[in-house]
Formats: sequence, structure tokens, C-alpha cells
Amino acid sequence: MTPRDISVSLDIEVQSATELEMQIAVARVPGIRVDESLAVALDGEPVEYEELVDPVGGRIHRLKLRPGRLEVAYRAEVEHAGSPVPVAPHDRSVYLRPSRYAESDRFFALVGSQFDTARPIADLVDDVVAFVASRLRYVPGVSDVNDSAIDTLLDGAGVCRDYAHLTIAILRALGIPARLAAVYAPGLSPMDFHAVVEALVDDEWIVVDATRLAPRQSLVRIATGRDAADTAFLDSHGGSILLNSYGILATARGELPVDDGRARVRLA
Repeated sequence: MTPRDISVSLDIEVQSATELEMQIAVARVPGIRVDESLAVALDGEPVEYEELVDPVGGRIHRLKLRPGRLEVAYRAEVEHAGSPVPVAPHDRSVYLRPSRYAESDRFFALVGSQFDTARPIADLVDDVVAFVASRLRYVPGVSDVNDSAIDTLLDGAGVCRDYAHLTIAILRALGIPARLAAVYAPGLSPMDFHAVVEALVDDEWIVVDATRLAPRQSLVRIATGRDAADTAFLDSHGGSILLNSYGILATARGELPVDDGRARVRLA
């Protein structure tokens, strides 16, 4: 594996006392080799944080904050991305259910008219990715944090999370478990946090991306969940914050892999 280098900076105004949760650290999956650091300061003073780890290795860093200026700096050198995440016994149930941004129960009529449900699951997944790619235009700023898969289908445009939500909703409506993975994506332009989809095919989580903006082989997992509600990089409870600015850089040492979109790729 080509090593990846990741850096993130956040500049946040804490407007009133809050409990803040961040999901920006590389997931701790089996076999990963990573050298990393996380520095958090409020008005120049270091802030202690609590780390929570989910079943897929995603990490939430929780902070209790008073008003002030919060500065966050995270860096990681990923020497080995680890092993693909195995399928858990409850995954087939959890990731078939409708969720906040992927309301799959509203897509049954669409899938009945658009897809040949007799095709093998792997082919159906490819059909869904091709359908989403053909129906949407990648347009930053056209959607907001309240838009769901239905909104995206009607608008015909969106960003990576919108592509992911529509893909997930259609896959679940076809009876294929699907989930969202927040990732770092070397090769992505413009650089940002990225959202892709994992679909359950032949008892493996296979990563697909209808945006086709970065090679799937280069991705590094951050967080995993039903949709963006589970994987947001910032979440504030009981107070208010203002994100002044943020910066992300994710690179791979050496040449990026070529992704033809057809290979079966698993995300570590």
C-alpha cells in the first residue's frame, strides 16, 4: 500500500458553552499502522478530550467547552491502512432500514421501474452507481445539510454526501444493505472530507462512489454509519458554534492508483 499523509485544521468560534464531538481521526481498524497527533486548544490553552470508539473503529473525540476560540490540528501518516472490515451479524438488519437522509421506503416504486431485480447483486450495485452518476451533476452549494435522497433525486444535483445518500437509498430499496463511509480521499479535487458508499455483496463490504472523483483504492476510513447523521465531522450538543474555517490535505506518496470503476474494492 502506498502510504498516505493527512492533515486537518479547524478554526471554530464557541459562541456558548457546549459539548462538541469531532470525527476527524483515522479509524482504528485491525492491522492499521498510523503515526498521528491531535492538538486542541481553546484561546491558546490545551483542552482535554475523551475518545469513543465504535464497532467499525471510528473515533469520536468529545470535548466540553466554554465560549472562546477553538483551534484543532490533526495529522496522520498512514503506513498501512489495515484489513477490510468484516461483516457483523447485525449489519444486514441495520443497513437495510430507512434512515434520516436515505429514506429507502420511498424508493420502492422507482426501483421497480428502473432496475432488473433478477440480476445478480454485484451487477445491481453497478447499475445503481451508473444510474446515480447519470442522474446527478456535481454542483457545490446547490444542497444543504437538510437535503435527503429524495431532495437530491428531485434536484438532480449535489455533492458527495448527496450522491452517497441517493445510492444508499436505492440499494436498500433493492434489498441490498448499504452504508455511508466518511473518508480521506487522496486525489480528490477540490480537497475536502469525502463520502462514499459501502454495499454488502457476497458477504463483503464493497466500496462504490458515483461521483468518481477519487480512486477508491486510495481512500482512508474516518467514520461509518447509516448516513451523514452518523458520520458528521462536527456535532455540537447544548450550545452553539461557528466554523470559521477548515483545511484538509490528503495525499498518497507516489503515483495514485488508476480506478476504472469496475474493480471490486474493499475499504479498510
